[in-house]
Amino acid sequence: MITPTIKKEVRDGARSTLRRAPLGPKKEISNDGALSAYGTARSTVKGAPLSRAELDKIDAYWRASLYLSVGMLYLKDNPLLRKPLKVEQTKARLLGHWGSDAGQSFTYIHFNRLINKYDLNAIFISGPGHGAPAVLSNAYLEGTYSEVYPDKSEDLDGMQRFFKQFSFPGGIGSHATPETPGSIHEGGELGYSVSHAYGTVYDQPDLISLVMVGDGEAETGPLATSWHSNKFLNPITDGAVLPVLHLNGYKINNPTLLARISHDELEALFVGYGYTPYFVEGSDPSSMHQAMAATLEHCVLEIRKIQEEARRSGKAVRPRWPMIVLRSPKGWTAPRKVGGHYLEGFWRAHQVPIADIATNRESLKVLEQWMRSYKPEELFDKNGRLSPELKALAPKGSRRMSANPIANGGLLRKPLEMPDFRDSAVEVKKPGATLAGSVPTLGNFLREVMRQNMQNFRIFGPDETESNQLQAIYEVGKKVWLGEYFPEDADGGQLAPNGRVMEMLSEHTVEGWLEGYILTGRHGLINSYEPFIHVVDSMFNQHAKWLEKCGELPWRAPISSLNLLITALVWRQDHNGFTHQDPGFLDVVANKSPEVVRIYLPPDANTLLSVADHTSTLSSRTRRSICNTSIWTRRLRTARKASGSGTGPATIKGSSPMSLWRHAATCPRWNP
Repeated sequence: MITPTIKKEVRDGARSTLRRAPLGPKKEISNDGALSAYGTARSTVKGAPLSRAELDKIDAYWRASLYLSVGMLYLKDNPLLRKPLKVEQTKARLLGHWGSDAGQSFTYIHFNRLINKYDLNAIFISGPGHGAPAVLSNAYLEGTYSEVYPDKSEDLDGMQRFFKQFSFPGGIGSHATPETPGSIHEGGELGYSVSHAYGTVYDQPDLISLVMVGDGEAETGPLATSWHSNKFLNPITDGAVLPVLHLNGYKINNPTLLARISHDELEALFVGYGYTPYFVEGSDPSSMHQAMAATLEHCVLEIRKIQEEARRSGKAVRPRWPMIVLRSPKGWTAPRKVGGHYLEGFWRAHQVPIADIATNRESLKVLEQWMRSYKPEELFDKNGRLSPELKALAPKGSRRMSANPIANGGLLRKPLEMPDFRDSAVEVKKPGATLAGSVPTLGNFLREVMRQNMQNFRIFGPDETESNQLQAIYEVGKKVWLGEYFPEDADGGQLAPNGRVMEMLSEHTVEGWLEGYILTGRHGLINSYEPFIHVVDSMFNQHAKWLEKCGELPWRAPISSLNLLITALVWRQDHNGFTHQDPGFLDVVANKSPEVVRIYLPPDANTLLSVADHTSTLSSRTRRSICNTSIWTRRLRTARKASGSGTGPATIKGSSPMSLWRHAATCPRWNP
């Protein structure tokens, strides 16, 4: 039982907090465990690894990114404030979000130091909604944005166009959209950042995915289940995910839950999830820079130690992976109060912090003073280019997180080595007379696909691979499991630390894993029951939107098709009943453009094989190319007669007819 006691007011302006009895061993993390985001840095890891010169440069680079972030929200002209700011130089309609930008950019820039020091291969995933200014500003400072979009050049004119396009008609959105170099995760719909991050590192042993998790996002169901992804991470064959939970304290208009519980309770939560949490808290830039530098470096070295020990010994144990809890003010570095009301450190900093600049001259002055507080004249030269000494801080080439080809996975994608699907076919000597299970037949084929592609093909599902009769796969690839083992697991458990089948009873999590896996250049398949695939309706929609927008970007290379095998018979549910009767996921899919999705309804085992062969070789489409999301729906879970009916026979094994049902697919140019 947890007994609350009242704690006295703590320093640095923190509110009185409700202190609970310790839930476990207490780390020295702060002065009396204050929950305030203000004051000198308090951190689990001690030390000051930065020299004075290094600290000054990192702080200046951070200020440059923050200046750009604010500029995107407000300015359409006078980008470096070389003249006094006038209202006509600002956007008529102010859109965007400021609240998480400073903390995200702070983390991004400090990780850049470690990329340079240790030659890390890393990508950045922005989980907080509308967090794009942080990601965009760093892509621009690293030069990647100007390389991808030459009109957004690294000079005054380019910066002006860079500012104006943000949340502007004909421009770009306020999330890390597909137009954002280095992004694989838009962050518009919250909850998927951690599952996406883990999907990226499976089978990529040298990759670190640095994922920023918003404390509002952390309240969603999909995010809560995705913390368990660490139990499927093999330190020998996979990379690592470094989550940074950003406690800035507020959502749109409410406090966040995790920012208002004690350190002991928060630490116990993540220890329970299997992590070692390290805290970095405060608002004083100088001490926060030192604390974050020390903490991130400690985590990177801990990751390397875990991986090196596992790879040296050949034993894939489940360690406690590190994670960071960063507590900083909402809208950090904005004015604390405007017009007598709290701004920084409060919910008002969530969106556009000062919204009345067109009608209030005092507000316009406050905005100008705020922007000038970053001292842009010290950061950019007379032509609007970042100063050379600051430019030197960014990683080079593909080591820039904004330019890592892993985040444009089609560049690295290798086609699957495909067996001949005819070798797995059911021989049909007489139409309508041969009994064969559709999915067991498919399982034989997928077994051979997996056998030939053990580094870039996985199967995902919410605990239904066996019941869907795909168990032939286990002959070459077991189910990934790094938890504890019991003796009975050897009797059909099909568990292994180096498996190729990923199962967890969270449709959101396995969908996120697959999306992260294929967005970074690999191939995969989800199998799930028809009535419960609905759980990812909205998630599927977001992926389809991402793919549609990617089709408009010539620099985005095609990725593999996201394949879903949907099983269960809607009309026959005498066992499971009404709860299992729902074919409606097809409605969700069918309202998408055929430029993005395909639906296949194979009527028998051999047609299902042909569908599997066809869709396993698909990539995401550029316009008028090939489809990028395929849905296979098998209406029967029982054995079915391999049919010879249809519009005309195709040939399997030389003489075995199979049905060709042209009406059973939405791909008019495909001939099975």
